[in-house]
Amino acid sequence: MSTEFAFKTIRELGNGLSHKDFSPTELLDDVIARCEKLEPELNMFAHVDFDGARAQAAAAEDRLMRGERLSELDGIPTSIKDLIAVKGMPQRFGSRAVSDAPAQVDAPSVERLRAAGAVILGKSTTSEFGCKAVGDSPLTGITRNPWNTAMTPGGSSCGAAAMVAAGLVPYAIGTDGGGSVRIPAALCGLFGIKAHFGRVAVYPTSATPTLAHVGPLARTVEDAAIALSVIAGYDKRDPFTVKGAQPDFVNATRTYRKIKVAWSPTLGYGRVDPEVAALTDQAVKRIAGLGLDVELVEHIMDDPIDLWTAEFYAGVGTKLRGIIEEHPDLLDPAVLEVLKKAIGQEMDTYYASVFARYEFREKMRVFFEDYDLLLTPTLPVAAFEAGLDTPPGYADKNIVSWATFTYPFNLTGQPGASIPVGFTAAGLPVGLQAVASAHDEVSIFSMAGAYEKATGHHKKARPKLA
Repeated sequence: MSTEFAFKTIRELGNGLSHKDFSPTELLDDVIARCEKLEPELNMFAHVDFDGARAQAAAAEDRLMRGERLSELDGIPTSIKDLIAVKGMPQRFGSRAVSDAPAQVDAPSVERLRAAGAVILGKSTTSEFGCKAVGDSPLTGITRNPWNTAMTPGGSSCGAAAMVAAGLVPYAIGTDGGGSVRIPAALCGLFGIKAHFGRVAVYPTSATPTLAHVGPLARTVEDAAIALSVIAGYDKRDPFTVKGAQPDFVNATRTYRKIKVAWSPTLGYGRVDPEVAALTDQAVKRIAGLGLDVELVEHIMDDPIDLWTAEFYAGVGTKLRGIIEEHPDLLDPAVLEVLKKAIGQEMDTYYASVFARYEFREKMRVFFEDYDLLLTPTLPVAAFEAGLDTPPGYADKNIVSWATFTYPFNLTGQPGASIPVGFTAAGLPVGLQAVASAHDEVSIFSMAGAYEKATGHHKKARPKLA
């Protein structure tokens, strides 16, 4: 199996293409060979379309020969999570309850990638309807972590994280309704970001329309910035999308900004594994050493898991009510349990949580009047055994409540990212979460870019795969 193109960045691959050191079809052939070699071990794909990818690579090669590359992504392979519509490919949401009929439209993010010349390999795996924070579904089975295949890569953007961490593609597109980009980014040693709510248009309408984000996972901060720059932007089909000038995410990765940072090891309620706590604390000290003003803030909020649960699972459950009532055997039992509880809410109980959510958002808005960034561990633990719904000792209110630090910021819609900051003694990655005030992805990219440059973390280790 060739490793000529493995673990290359977007810029490295783009430079090689531009200088005609290799062609888009040669790059794709190598990627497909590596995908076929590793897929049985990692189980990353819900659907492959290598024939379609070959046609896209051939078109990219024609443009390259004419000196008409469309963008930095032109001719470079990627994948799309199976919660996102790709015209002509099934959109099964990781579920046996959904038909394999091809989607009739491209999601806005996919349209933008196609317009940029990206080569789409297929659909990556997800937990069923994105409802679990781990990497398995009844449809596709267990996706595994390249750093240790006995462990979960996290979820629900599990396949996207696994193929980026394995060096197959420099970036992949996932979704994040409660942490589903940041969670697998942390467990797989990647940088993953959800931009401000509405920065990337979502269409067709999500089952969780007030929580859902689309975002990239990548091995470097710059690669994520490049991908986000392409997929972000207004689309009239999504009434929540942000209209107006887009920040320069890529330039932000190279531009140092002296900002004020809050560091909260627990947010006030989290229970963090000591090794994870030590690694994230060490990373924060390194960030302070870059000249940023870092202040410890122990208690920021009470756990908003009930608010998130009421919104997320009620949306999915309402969409699936017919299946829940008529074909419950088709659903993941753990997912079925939380959905049944959510759709059993009384109307006044649900709307009480809606108004409490707006109060919570206002509290966070006021908090960020004093800080540019909030840092927390991304997760309280490193990767754990694949096939489990929750880490040992962390089963709590539901199958996502163990992901203590991510879901609060889907309720607020703020930009949030996971930054790789080190490895446990067992060689498992750990992530640090950075959350910014509304619409301020630039502060995240600036700090994360400076940290990456100072540590060179992304160059230090790679998974040892067969």
